[in-house]
Amino acid sequence: MTDALNWPRIADDLNARGWAIVGPLLTPATCDALQALYDQPERFRSRIVMQRHGFGQGEYQYFANPLPDPLPRLRARLYEGLAPIANGWAARLNQPRFPERLEDLTAQCRAAGQTRPTSLMLRYGPGDYNRLHQDLYGDLVFPLQAAILLSDPAAFEGGEFVLVEQKPRSQSQAHVAPLIQGEAVIFAVRERPVTGTRGDYRVQMRHGVSAVRSGKRMTLGLIFHDAA
Repeated sequence: MTDALNWPRIADDLNARGWAIVGPLLTPATCDALQALYDQPERFRSRIVMQRHGFGQGEYQYFANPLPDPLPRLRARLYEGLAPIANGWAARLNQPRFPERLEDLTAQCRAAGQTRPTSLMLRYGPGDYNRLHQDLYGDLVFPLQAAILLSDPAAFEGGEFVLVEQKPRSQSQAHVAPLIQGEAVIFAVRERPVTGTRGDYRVQMRHGVSAVRSGKRMTLGLIFHDAA
């Protein structure tokens, strides 16, 4: 479904606020099939229980290679659309350019010692939440990532996807990104450029999930750089 994405509109939203809802990328059937993988430990390289690390409450698992269908194709196609946006940001912040293809970014990660896959699935039940954070994983960071809601929103209450930006010398501003099943939000991993009176400056961004009041919420996270 990435062929139908409105990339000029996505670029405008990312430049204006650091996040963009891009419409459904996965069908309900594909969402259900991916959720069913969560209880197959051979599909994953590690499992994180959030409360053990102070990350919140709930758990997530990082996929092992090879990633299940349709994730390899989806990540590659999304990266192709996001690379020009990321390079626009890099130019504004005087940072190195990123390659045009995901396979070349993966090679750069490997050369930097970042070899572990970072695509993950998160599972929340009643009372679970995810504290505000940034998904960095190493020195090489691609500045944009995606989260796709796998659950039907009718299956849970609460669990809003929250983004918070912190401009210098200003109070934090929070945003909530409402999603339907299979829909994605693309957002800044760490920071985004904002134009001020003296040129561009960096605005820090973090994301998290508010407490689930009832039901079960599952999300797919697509991060384009690998982990050290």
